[in-house]
Amino acid sequence: MSSLVEAVRAGRSADVVGLLDGMTDAERRAAFPELRALRKELRADPWTAQARRVYPALHAAGTVCQTGAAGVAAWIAASDMRWWSASPGVLIDLLGDRSPAWLADVAHRLAARPVTSRVPYELMAGLVRLAGCPAPTTEAYVHGWADHIGHLWQRGDTVLDRLRKDPHLTALVTALFETADIGGRLSWSADGGENSWSGALARLTAEGALDRRATVDACVARLLRGGPASDHRVFLRMLQAFALTRDEERERVADWLALASDGPSMVAAHAQSVLASLALDGELPARRLAEMSGAVLFRTEKKLVRAQLILLGKVLARDTSTADALLPSVAQAFGHEDSEVQERALKLIERHRRAIGAGPARDELRSAAEQLIPALRKRAADALGVALDAPAAPAYEEVLPPAPRPVRLTPAPATATELAEEVGALLAAGGDVAAFERTVDGLVRETHRDREGLLEALAPVLAQRWWYERGSVRHRVEASFTGPHGLVGPWHTLELLLATLAGAVPTAALRNALVRGTVSAQCGHAPLARAFEARAWELAFRIRTEPLPFLLSTPTWSTGLLEPEDLVTRLEEYGRLGARVSGADFAQALLRVRRGDPARAGAAAERAAALGTAEGTRLAEWLASAPSTAVFTRRTWEDRVLVEADEIPEFLHGLPDGFRALGLPVSGDPARWSCYHWHDGMRPHWLAVLPEARELVAVRMLRDISFTAIHDSRGEAAILPLLAESDGEAGEAVRLAVAHGLGARHPEDRLASVDALLVLASRGQLDAAGLGADLGDLARRGAVKPSRLVDSMRTAMSTGAYGTVWETPRHTLPVLLADVATGAATVPARGLADLLAVAAECAERTGARGEVPHLARTADRPGSSRLVGQARRLCAALTTEPAA
Repeated sequence: MSSLVEAVRAGRSADVVGLLDGMTDAERRAAFPELRALRKELRADPWTAQARRVYPALHAAGTVCQTGAAGVAAWIAASDMRWWSASPGVLIDLLGDRSPAWLADVAHRLAARPVTSRVPYELMAGLVRLAGCPAPTTEAYVHGWADHIGHLWQRGDTVLDRLRKDPHLTALVTALFETADIGGRLSWSADGGENSWSGALARLTAEGALDRRATVDACVARLLRGGPASDHRVFLRMLQAFALTRDEERERVADWLALASDGPSMVAAHAQSVLASLALDGELPARRLAEMSGAVLFRTEKKLVRAQLILLGKVLARDTSTADALLPSVAQAFGHEDSEVQERALKLIERHRRAIGAGPARDELRSAAEQLIPALRKRAADALGVALDAPAAPAYEEVLPPAPRPVRLTPAPATATELAEEVGALLAAGGDVAAFERTVDGLVRETHRDREGLLEALAPVLAQRWWYERGSVRHRVEASFTGPHGLVGPWHTLELLLATLAGAVPTAALRNALVRGTVSAQCGHAPLARAFEARAWELAFRIRTEPLPFLLSTPTWSTGLLEPEDLVTRLEEYGRLGARVSGADFAQALLRVRRGDPARAGAAAERAAALGTAEGTRLAEWLASAPSTAVFTRRTWEDRVLVEADEIPEFLHGLPDGFRALGLPVSGDPARWSCYHWHDGMRPHWLAVLPEARELVAVRMLRDISFTAIHDSRGEAAILPLLAESDGEAGEAVRLAVAHGLGARHPEDRLASVDALLVLASRGQLDAAGLGADLGDLARRGAVKPSRLVDSMRTAMSTGAYGTVWETPRHTLPVLLADVATGAATVPARGLADLLAVAAECAERTGARGEVPHLARTADRPGSSRLVGQARRLCAALTTEPAA
């Protein structure tokens, strides 16, 4: 036994195999406890070179030295030996003398493990072969089998050749259609021949190796069940490779109807084509075609809807007796959001109006026609010979979400234990400005009250830090906080404060960072980052040298705003305690204190002046003076629209070093924007640095947000709702930020921008005309794509904000229509017709009237293009007299 363990410890796998072959079952079982102990030793540091040598031998020895199938399977699939395991061939050789039933048990236990266990298929298949048992049909086994069959470059044969030789072909192919997320493993070859799954399975059904009916049924059932897009593509390609006969298609009409109704677009299109072929050959009853049409015309994909209308037109032209059955289905398209689809459906009814009977079909058509846009209702009335004059519509009422209200911060945790729990939660999952600020305030308070008790409560949190080990500091960590990135996120700031508490950052390093700062970048964010970090480093230094009783700058509200009376009360308490104020903490408090309410600011200024301290006098002066604002200038650079700001003397001359840069001019010159501030979690905290100056913050973040539209970046627009909820002027910078976000590449950024737009509107702070003009300018320059704007506007319309949306495109369209109307642009901007459709729908719903420059000339152009049609629709909406 000792020689076996010695060979394992030395990593001599060949010797281990030889020793195991010569051992009895009893000797193997006796050696297992030592092997288990060795495994426990290796777990402490499994990535060393020694561990990598030992693991393959340990894996083989531990597998053979057990007799229970469950224990062997657990050992083989153990995660700690997954990276350096024994080869499948070695394990199969060592286990080859066991009974077939035992081997089958191990094989099926291994196959039952999740795919993430990464049990080699060769091992499972080898055990199945030795046991002579049925192949498992679990997810892990089928995934491994599919990979094994598909890796042609290892053998030189084809998928078809391998499948023909497989003794478990029928069972595994059946399981293939029932296994989740298998498409990616089957899609590597799409040539449709013998080297592809689709071609090989089609050939095997033709040869009789697989039951054709069962295989086709399984493939159709898989498409009906749904799944990821990769599965849809693969199994649709497979179904097409089977080349179903007309009889096979006819037998599955119910399946095609279900796929056309609810299947993904690519699958629905195939089902629609099959049903269309049956319908045109007279093999699909009108009742079934009407059922299909009712479902397909309800879908949002315009391509499917238009194809269905074309199909209905062909069937009606061939057999007008089906009009009463099919035309009510055509009318389902009257409620489609695309007015062109409505018009196509109406044209179809106009063409076959003489075939409509006087019974229920006409009544259904009349009822459905009320969903048509106003411009089409008269035509529908003429076609049906009925009156469609609706009663006078009630006055339009705009629906906007309620303006969000800031949340008052709850006090800091009352005990060190509660504080430790919140610190751990913030480090693990992050949090908002409110959670961060109250937690930092709690750390400051508890450090002042009982540093040792706080460290004791924080012990479980500190134990998870990489620089801390068993009650002592393992590494000095100052370098991780003083690099060119500075503090890259709020969690990093918490880490700094914890490291300072635990003694992992020398006092000299804290002093140097406090004096020199750590932000070396010269990007537009740098002043915001410096201000945030100046307070953090000063707090860390005071934690080490002279703890503060509490923070002056903790905001009153979740937006970062601090009420003036709260700040005065805190200064009074500082005076009572005889505490020395932190300069950076007080500077941040000044920037956060509310000055927009003169009455409250004046009352607080009187109390502050009565304190008789330097801070009280400074606060009184600050509250009594009007806030300084920068002068913002708009300029263009290539395809971009930029906003710049001049200096703010109040910041440059009235704040400490770490905060003065907030008053420096802001340049939009891209050449000056080298940036390390990649962490999205910092942006809300930059807003909280200047909670009453969001325009100044927006100027410094505009470049990032613009990249969501210009360079298709992701996530930068997430800050926009918070920007809209903040206070201060919402000028050109805020407006341009929202404009770029509405044209962002990714849906989540567009959704955040719509939220910001609605928040500004509900607060009465949205300059819709300016936003619309900005969108037109950006779209004309190519910085924003109109097709993306359409998606954003439709999202806003879905909330009921038709009036707000209308005020935006009515000022965007003149910019984009100018070139079309004058002939300067031979090809209209992509998405312009859809933008006109959005504007027309808003005008129809709100009853808007008036003139849009260049719209009439566009509507007067010859032809019936979608652009001209939508221009005419908008013209009609803007000039139609409201119903009496």
